[in-house]
Amino acid sequence: AVTSATVLIYGQAIWDPVTLLGKFDNPAVIAISMLGLTIATLSTNIAANVVAPANSFANIAPKKISFKMGGYLTGIIGIIIFPWKLIADPQGYIFRWLLAYSALLGSLAGIMICDYYLIRKTNIDLAALFNPKGIYKGWNPPAWIAFTISILPVIPGFLVAVGVCSAETFSPFLIDLYSYAWFVTFIVSFLLYWIIKQKK
Repeated sequence: AVTSATVLIYGQAIWDPVTLLGKFDNPAVIAISMLGLTIATLSTNIAANVVAPANSFANIAPKKISFKMGGYLTGIIGIIIFPWKLIADPQGYIFRWLLAYSALLGSLAGIMICDYYLIRKTNIDLAALFNPKGIYKGWNPPAWIAFTISILPVIPGFLVAVGVCSAETFSPFLIDLYSYAWFVTFIVSFLLYWIIKQKK
């Protein structure tokens, strides 16, 4: 809604909040808005983007890596990957990063939903999930197979989007599949995982 309003007010779509704030003349409005933007960014990153990887690092080597150290590692890696380059170009950010990421998430969602509702009928032994010698054994080869195969249909479109291949390399159908990456990988992984589990 805010970006649409900038088209009417400034004649162009301004999607970056910092650039939009640069258009204001009132220092009080800028200061209050920047404070709100800072709080929103920090609270989102601390609550949503740091806790999970910090826990993951801490779980890799609990005796050597604390949660705090995991948070530091997350921050360092976050700087090393140059996230500001991802959002420098909105087209690149949306059509390269977000669509590619959604392909992976769609595949995971398809497998998890199929496994939980169709295969296990909502019955999961929670304690066994964390026991490497339990009934789940820590690995699920059918899930890996379904995951890997489900992302294959969207790879041609991804290669064209990042500029590795030209659009003439693949059929337009395969390139267009990338625009629907989440749905494609979700459906393929869901069905493939269900078929594999039925044969076991």
